[in-house]
Amino acid sequence: MSLEDIQTRIEKSATGAGRDPADVTLIAVSKVQPNQRVEDILKEGHRVFGENRVQEAAGKWPEFRETFENVELHLIGPLQTNKARQAFGLFQSIHSVDRLKLATTIARLAQEEGHCPDIFLQINTGEEPQKAGVLPGEADAFVSECRALDLPVRGLMCIPPVDEEPSLHFALLAKIAERNGLSGLSMGMSGDFESAIALGATHVRVGSAIFGARDYG
Repeated sequence: MSLEDIQTRIEKSATGAGRDPADVTLIAVSKVQPNQRVEDILKEGHRVFGENRVQEAAGKWPEFRETFENVELHLIGPLQTNKARQAFGLFQSIHSVDRLKLATTIARLAQEEGHCPDIFLQINTGEEPQKAGVLPGEADAFVSECRALDLPVRGLMCIPPVDEEPSLHFALLAKIAERNGLSGLSMGMSGDFESAIALGATHVRVGSAIFGARDYG
């Protein structure tokens, strides 16, 4: 499926939900994709990308940025505290802040660096033990803790369980965000971004539908 096809579907979904399509940011998830595929999407004019790992992003995006201007990079995978400083130099947004230790590290770095990426707090809406994220019942307290650290908390992020109806999790995330006065909702991927948009997603993370299947080799 082409980038244009995805953008058209986003526009239709937003319009159908009575929303402005401009309020939905398409994050092209370029993790584990060959550089040529990524370059092709850059040449089409897209500038917002998502990566899962700091090291992988560091290995390819500085070079791309020498050729393509105004690239906006989002970290959508887990962030280790010892990689946080490196992340500051690469990413404009971090979608996976999921524990107080990491939030505290980011806050300290923000003071040292004089800037901070936009922050999304990851909520484990399915309460899956193997998955990162704050439990829904602890989300309000975590939002307050992060705000007390003066972090620029833009919104919330979730990854629904693969075997459950994603819209239930999108609705839960939207409810938590609303009661905490947060407007950003990072939710929805290749298979469910349209239902996420209908429920208020401001950022959708689409990879394979744009780039094709990943080769993990």
